Amino acid sequence: MKLVFFDDFKLGVVKDDTVVDVSGVVSGIDHTSPQDLIGKVIEHFSQHRAALQQAADSGQGAPLNQVRLRSPLPKPPNIICMAVNYMEDGTRDEPAPINAFQKSPNSVIGDGDTMVLPDIPASIFEGEAEFALVIGKHASNVKQEDAFDYIFGYMNFIDGSARGLQAGGNTFYQMKSRDTFAPMGPYLVTADEINDPQKLSINLWVNEDLKQSFNSDDMAHKIPRIIEWVSSIHELEPGDVIATGTNHRGLSAFQNADKVELEVQGLGVLHFSVQDDLKRTWPRTTRLEMADSGREGTVPQDSGKYA
Repeated sequence: MKLVFFDDFKLGVVKDDTVVDVSGVVSGIDHTSPQDLIGKVIEHFSQHRAALQQAADSGQGAPLNQVRLRSPLPKPPNIICMAVNYMEDGTRDEPAPINAFQKSPNSVIGDGDTMVLPDIPASIFEGEAEFALVIGKHASNVKQEDAFDYIFGYMNFIDGSARGLQAGGNTFYQMKSRDTFAPMGPYLVTADEINDPQKLSINLWVNEDLKQSFNSDDMAHKIPRIIEWVSSIHELEPGDVIATGTNHRGLSAFQNADKVELEVQGLGVLHFSVQDDLKRTWPRTTRLEMADSGREGTVPQDSGKYA
């Protein structure tokens, strides 16, 4: 099942190229916000699934291109992002130590929304193609062999990043948690629809130019280890998001008026645009192209403020 919020945060189920309004099925759930509603639907999904499926099967859907899609998780309790979690097509000799950081729930946007690049002296702005897993029940000190029992579903995820900010010490907070820096969606796909999340193709286009293309089988620390490790640090709640990391080699600068598309196999296509009122520019060179030319790191800014 593909769950989505649309228009004024009505709950829907995607059927082919339409979305069926199923909000009536969950109208009796007391909730304080759309996130509270979807969190309760996730936690008690076994009680609601049959009615949601029946409503989706019998309902008349509206074309997806005629509704405004929202993030399927408008404000997750936690957004945890795995760091340096790919073997980068064999260019890493061994996995980096398992590590992660938290991203603000206030950074979430949905399909069709806009990532806004702030007026800060970042050396470059990038968006990392990833897929995220969504936790289905309270999880603490989970064993690897039980990890998949705690996954409700999966969705496309972009980890927006403002690189090169100098503050001394850990800069992940100001790099990663900016408003609009966590596009996700377009919908939340229940786990039963994904046969093997460790064999998913992940592709990201910028202005129809393919930039990132890799497979989740290159993941350094696999999903069971991720859940085991994260749940050993703090309890996970229904609706929590864990982004599984990216292959950095295809990263390139996001800049004003870019149209970005992310497609993870089986999870639909997430669309969003980029806005930079300063209209700064960078070469379109990827990190892989930089490395192939004998240079390391990211490209320098071409023009605009802070160049």
